[in-house]
Amino acid sequence: MSGITPISKDAAKFEPAAAPAALQKCVAEVGKVLLGKQDQIRMALCCLLARGHLLIEDLPGMGKTTLAHALGDALGLEYRRIQFTSDMLPADVLGTSIFKRDSGEFQFVEGPIFTQLLLADEINRTTPKTQSALLEAMEEKQVSIDGVTRPLPEPFFVIATQNPGSQSGTYALPESQLDRFLMRIEVGYPGHDAEREMLRAGLGEQHRKPVSQQMGLEQLFALQKQVDIQKVSDTLLDYLQRLVDYSRSNPDFAYGLSPRGALALLQSAKAAALLENRAHVIPEDVQAVLPWVAAHRLAPAGGTMSGALGLVAQMLDSVDVL
Repeated sequence: MSGITPISKDAAKFEPAAAPAALQKCVAEVGKVLLGKQDQIRMALCCLLARGHLLIEDLPGMGKTTLAHALGDALGLEYRRIQFTSDMLPADVLGTSIFKRDSGEFQFVEGPIFTQLLLADEINRTTPKTQSALLEAMEEKQVSIDGVTRPLPEPFFVIATQNPGSQSGTYALPESQLDRFLMRIEVGYPGHDAEREMLRAGLGEQHRKPVSQQMGLEQLFALQKQVDIQKVSDTLLDYLQRLVDYSRSNPDFAYGLSPRGALALLQSAKAAALLENRAHVIPEDVQAVLPWVAAHRLAPAGGTMSGALGLVAQMLDSVDVL
């Protein structure tokens, strides 16, 4: 894990009051290379602050890699990328033990997963066995090989990308594995003005734009701790539980949000509140993150025309705030 800065003992020196300014600077800095996608950048930051992992589903060439790399630069995180293919093995991700003839012993060689920000590119182009190895490490924050458990770096943030299932050569992630991702987002096509700016700059110029570091590890760890202590009222929890109960009881839903999904919704709402310079969560925070947290955890029941996002909209329209 060479090159990874350890957690500083001075992390507490970072003042939470400086959080909104530092976070907004990160959003603006990443926005220099991913034009017109402020919401996606903010949600990626929310996901990291909530100690989750992010899944981006979109067509090739939409800026998924750009978002991951720019976010790593803005936060000063060590960054690695894995391009998944159908012949990739778990050892290619996690690492393996190699016999050293001179010493007569096995030596463990770390895989690319031993980093702070990992871009798992086109995760649905590799086999379920390799997918499972990565997702297990994401959940446990450690790798066990040859009877030895090795912790992963802190922070450990995975941004996985997948192509739409309609494209050839893909292995769909099962629901149990989708549930391991705190959020799923789409980058989407750029707006007219953003695309015009990209066209004027040209491909080479756009990729040469530097992204300067806006935050250190001490600040990031302090912000993650701040998310944990955000104030949540009983009234807010009542609203959140009504949303969750609606997804479980309405016949339009094939299945509702799991307990892990409910916890993900709450933790994401806490991070969204921090981005808005608040130390307490309000219903608007829950509503802001609900599509990103819930859509990949829901499916319509047979015969229902609306997709997952339609189900989220139905939840928001049908469940009263008070």
